[in-house]
Amino acid sequence: MSVVVAYSPDVYGKAALEYGATEASRRNEKLIVVNDTKGDAYVDKRLAAEKDIDALRAELERLDVQTEVRQDVVPDVAEAVLQVSAESGATLIVVGVRPRTPVGKLLLGSVAQRIILDATCPVLAVKPDAG
Repeated sequence: MSVVVAYSPDVYGKAALEYGATEASRRNEKLIVVNDTKGDAYVDKRLAAEKDIDALRAELERLDVQTEVRQDVVPDVAEAVLQVSAESGATLIVVGVRPRTPVGKLLLGSVAQRIILDATCPVLAVKPDAG
């Protein structure tokens, strides 16, 4: 059993991580943090740099919960998160949601939207505090 967090190194990913860590601790389940990329851009702002992953791992070590961080190049990020959740018996997936323009919604697929629609377990969509 696990809680899976779709992570990006920004305020949206940090909000998802905070909620996911809280839920994993509350449920006494493993926390799996997924930070994947399609690898189709020279610089992917949603892929954490190695130093950021090291800092993330250090932060997670302070939690009273078993953790795992995954960072892979995959053909489809949403599908990768869904696959990790299925393989790990996830009871919850946590995703950070960001605002998108109507044109952005039309032209670009949303990883969060695909996860919400295709997951076989509950999905918690969170956003950072406005304050």
